[in-house]
Amino acid sequence: MASNETHYVLDRPSFDKPVKVLIVVSPYYKQIADQLVTGAKAEIEAAGGTWDLIEVPGALEIPTAIGISERLSNFDGYVALGCVVRGETTHYETVCNDSSRALTMLGLQGLCIGNGILTVENMDQATVRAKADGQNKGGGAAAAALHLIALTRKWGASRKGVGFRPSDDAYQLASD
Repeated sequence: MASNETHYVLDRPSFDKPVKVLIVVSPYYKQIADQLVTGAKAEIEAAGGTWDLIEVPGALEIPTAIGISERLSNFDGYVALGCVVRGETTHYETVCNDSSRALTMLGLQGLCIGNGILTVENMDQATVRAKADGQNKGGGAAAAALHLIALTRKWGASRKGVGFRPSDDAYQLASD
């Protein structure tokens, strides 16, 4: 069982200016979601950051909400929180795979996302993983987002958009 394993945890990043993080949670399993959110908030605040919180109906809506927010707001990063418990149908695989894949795709586009969507066999596993004073997967997801934000700030300014940018020589020619 993973709870018996020792894991290396990176030091908390520090920031010259505060970070602003959006926590997107599906409260489908409310008690689990509340624990995940508690852990995420505490980690963001410990790094000197601020957070906002929105709720969506289910895990599949989390990546869509993050994508909308990225287009229409100004958050430095995102924390995706929720819980998917295996049931009697293949819906579990669809929700787990598609929500994870969508978050990965957003991350590959440059968004700083910590994925704290639990995928478990039963509620006992969810409870152990979610507790803020236990495995604290909500805090871990927030820490992941903070580390990605730190990398983004280390390597340059925030840039929106993708595409062709003419060389500086082209700007000079255009102004002549």
